[in-house]
Amino acid sequence: MDDSSSAVKAQPGPASPATPDVVVPITRRTFVEANETTIFGGGFIVLLLVLWEVLPHVVTLSAGTKLFFATPLQIAATLYNLFVSGEIWPALEFSGLTFAIGLAASIAFALPAGVALGRSNLLNAMFDPFITAFNATPRLVFLPLVLIWFGIGMWSVVLIVFMGALFPLLINTYEGVRNADKLLINVVRSFGANEWEINKLVVLPNALPYIVAGLRLAIGRAILGVVVAEFFGGSTNGVGVIMVNAAGKYQVDVVFAGLIIFMVLSLIMTSGVKAIEIRLTRWRPAKVKTF
Repeated sequence: MDDSSSAVKAQPGPASPATPDVVVPITRRTFVEANETTIFGGGFIVLLLVLWEVLPHVVTLSAGTKLFFATPLQIAATLYNLFVSGEIWPALEFSGLTFAIGLAASIAFALPAGVALGRSNLLNAMFDPFITAFNATPRLVFLPLVLIWFGIGMWSVVLIVFMGALFPLLINTYEGVRNADKLLINVVRSFGANEWEINKLVVLPNALPYIVAGLRLAIGRAILGVVVAEFFGGSTNGVGVIMVNAAGKYQVDVVFAGLIIFMVLSLIMTSGVKAIEIRLTRWRPAKVKTF
């Protein structure tokens, strides 16, 4: 039997065309997705203001409540008059200056002290009981002593602000330093780094989120210190003094105007801290939504 006749010869078929590479287009974010925080955050604030404004027209308020009630438009008009007349500027300058000095002093003291306590077990054992005790004590308790020692004026308010802002930043810095990666510290030390280089290259970058969180808390405590000191006779000038005098005359719109000034100051400072955090943490991986 002939092998050539029995063999089945494979007939070459037409070559299948090569499958082209599939290009997946990059999905662009919509306007709402790109501005989600601004839209929903700002929209919620606007909604609250609108509800606040229409509340007296929808709900029947008692005569006493109407006397002590102020709408957002009334408060805006009061704010405008305070700034145009110039009445608020000296008080705002005083409150802003005491806030800035007290907060700056607390930052200058808390950051190196937090790093030192976090890196030294001996210093931590010596000062931790005092820090815990002072942090747990309301700052208002120290106000009479501060007024006796320093008198009524700017420096009494500065000291109250300093005491209020110090401990949140100090404790958060300490916790951030203590949570630094020990293995990475040993690796850097093995390459001959000294203590300053270890702090700069490892400890402080690791503690940065803790420091930022402490700074945001410190800003709130500093503003609270200004309000408390001015409310309870720490000074004869300031936005808090205007609010106290207005409360005694039942001028609710002026009280709300002072409250808004402190809120805006807090928002500006917190936004500045967020901007600094973004600038200093560019090396961190970007957050990606998983849903």
